[in-house]
Amino acid sequence: MENNSPKNLNSQKGKSQARTFFVWSALILIVMLLKFYADGTSAAQEFSIRDLMREAAADNITELTIRNDPNGGQNWYEVTGYINNPRFGKEGAPANTPRKNPFKFSGTILEDNYKILTSPSAPWEIREKSANSAWSSVFFTILPFLLVIGVIYFLISRQMRLSGKSAMDFGKSRARLLSPDKDRTTFDDVAGCDEAKEEVAEIVDFLKTPEKFRKIGAKIPKGILMMGPPGTGKTLLARAIAGEANVPFYSISGSDFMEMFVGVGAARVRDMFEVARKNAPCLIFIDEIDAVGRQRGAGMGGGHDEREQTLNSLLTEMDGFDGHEGIIIIAATNRPDVLDSALLRPGRFDRQVVIDTPDAKGREEILKIHARKIKLAEDVDLQTVARLCPGCSGADLANLLNESAITAARRNSPIVSMQDINIARDKVFFGRERRRLMDDDEKKLIACHESGHAITQCVLDSGNMPVHKVTIIPRGQSLGSTMFLPKRDVLTETKANLLNQICSTLGGRVAEEIAFGEITNGAASDIKQATKIARKMVCDWGMGTLGPIALGENQEHIFLGKEIARDRHFSEKTAQLIDDEIKNVIDAQLNRARDILNSRRAQLDLMSAALVEFETIDGDLARDIVSEKVKTLDEIKERLAQPKPDETKSAETPSPAATPSINPAPAQA
Repeated sequence: MENNSPKNLNSQKGKSQARTFFVWSALILIVMLLKFYADGTSAAQEFSIRDLMREAAADNITELTIRNDPNGGQNWYEVTGYINNPRFGKEGAPANTPRKNPFKFSGTILEDNYKILTSPSAPWEIREKSANSAWSSVFFTILPFLLVIGVIYFLISRQMRLSGKSAMDFGKSRARLLSPDKDRTTFDDVAGCDEAKEEVAEIVDFLKTPEKFRKIGAKIPKGILMMGPPGTGKTLLARAIAGEANVPFYSISGSDFMEMFVGVGAARVRDMFEVARKNAPCLIFIDEIDAVGRQRGAGMGGGHDEREQTLNSLLTEMDGFDGHEGIIIIAATNRPDVLDSALLRPGRFDRQVVIDTPDAKGREEILKIHARKIKLAEDVDLQTVARLCPGCSGADLANLLNESAITAARRNSPIVSMQDINIARDKVFFGRERRRLMDDDEKKLIACHESGHAITQCVLDSGNMPVHKVTIIPRGQSLGSTMFLPKRDVLTETKANLLNQICSTLGGRVAEEIAFGEITNGAASDIKQATKIARKMVCDWGMGTLGPIALGENQEHIFLGKEIARDRHFSEKTAQLIDDEIKNVIDAQLNRARDILNSRRAQLDLMSAALVEFETIDGDLARDIVSEKVKTLDEIKERLAQPKPDETKSAETPSPAATPSINPAPAQA
């Protein structure tokens, strides 16, 4: 039995590295020797015919090699050899020290001199080269370069093989076999999606006990498509399936099929299923399948582009003439609307599992899982944290606890307190505090703007989303924020609540107009948010005078070739009515906010002054100012100076609402 222990693997790796080192050393040595042999006379001293004959007369030449001109030149020779001459002694040596030095002569030699050099009675050894020796000289000159090119090619090809990018392996599958012993994930590590867990648990049950299903005649689904917003745990659930099922699990991304060469994607799909058939039963997980499974015929490149060929191959392998019994495909995407209909039919992806953002109970369970590795203080109540984070996904909650741990470590605390979680939540949801230098006029303007938001919200709120905190400290891209605290997960909205949101969003602009008699560009995001809600009310939700008619199809995200040429489903007259209706909604709520703030001008001035001096006030104090329980700045100072019974829990800030498309973001100055 083969021993694959870490020690043995390290030994084999060390031997392989040593063998590679010796191979490269030998090749380099051979190249150096050949180069030296080919260029051995390159350092030889150039002789003239006079010097050559003088040394020959003095019997100083020890060896001669004479080669005729290979091109047939008359009386042209190349003479090389060695000479013993004290004049060529080694530098620093005595002048009478003989030294064997190479020399070289190229040129025309008269017949008399040629006879002297080639005389049989000459004391030197004579060698004659034929004309064919030129080829050997050329060979030994080019050989080193060929070896260098070969070495470079070997290095590059070896590196490409190690990285899985060999020129001969383009059609090989990039699917990675997930090791069950490395970072194993089980269903206990997944929370907040109990229904989805039940759906995929049947897959694991079938793989473990297939006889139970076969006896009754049931067939396991061939494919499962997990859909949901980003960060809800689709990939994590797939890893949990791999951890629970004791079968090979292959993981690949949709983008891994695509390559610059035509036909590579389809070849990789075929190779992936070929490997899977050899290891059946097994699981194949394709993440971000929308990268390769988009609708066919929806692009500018016609119907024969590389993506479509890859998709055709995938469709054939999933449910074609060749069966794939025992191969279960699991895919994940957050864009199910762009997938091809042939991919979603029964027989390919039989089940479509929706993984949505978790509810309050699910968020609490997710927080408990991520809190296993974090030391929490006794004052941390995960149920409260979960209640204050409506609309957050599992990834958001994991990031929240991680930022809390980083905040605690920054202040050298061994545990994470509720205060750390509060600071992290403010940073994650609203941005990091930016202490910008602002003059008094800027502070007064921003304080008035945020007071307008807070007062209108306090007046209009029915208790579902009360004001939690008002601040003029810049966070993220905003110069100030009015933060709301949702009491529950917002799933549906009434028309009255939507109009209240528009009115509260426009309260900041109206406050500037009332207090300063001017308007600024600080309400840009507020106007955009209010217009977005009003347009959806009229075009999508049927809450205008035009009635329950869907008029918003041309507002969808453009997918190249699908909606780019789509005509509007209404006339120009209807478009004008839509614009008038949206303007009427905005104008009505603008006047409504103006009436609210004009009737509470004293509260507006008091809250603005409190924000200028203290920068931040909580929601309870804001409501007391609006209800006139607190009427002066001195009372506010006394109120802020009093210690709170539970400072940590009262300092919490909310997250964005569960449905950001119909709930305004925190007001920005």
